[in-house]
Amino acid sequence: MDTKHCAVVGWVDAIPVPGRRSDTATFDLIVRPADIDTLADDAPDTVVSCTSGDPRITHALLTGIQPGDLLRVTGTMLQPPTPGEPGRLTVDVLEVLDTALIPVLGEMVLDRYADYVVIFDADTDTVPVFTACGRWVGLADNPDAITRLIDIHERVTGGDA
Repeated sequence: MDTKHCAVVGWVDAIPVPGRRSDTATFDLIVRPADIDTLADDAPDTVVSCTSGDPRITHALLTGIQPGDLLRVTGTMLQPPTPGEPGRLTVDVLEVLDTALIPVLGEMVLDRYADYVVIFDADTDTVPVFTACGRWVGLADNPDAITRLIDIHERVTGGDA
């Protein structure tokens, strides 16, 4: 397998996630060719799978980077073992060139009930309920049933939200 030190500019495809080890993070960059104007409209973008073990970069990825951010990453590119798979880049330097617009939730609202989080959606009466840590509690039939669902959950779990 060939490796090459390089810099890549691209957009973050999805929210970066913790890697297999607790001190790493992984994310995908969508990279457009420099000569995009000369290519066909349906020419595919390149996906570069990135990972970082640097604690500062990992922290930045997991707390401040969102889909649509434009990044320049520098590191060691490992060519994929089989053609068609994304290249893998171990990131040593991360630079944010531009941030994505913050999405505005027009029809969906998150709310907090003590140690619980609920999601109100204008398109439905049902209300998903989670603990503040992200564990699924259940689906309330309507906003009036939220407290009943939380009471049942606390009785079953002994108040362990």
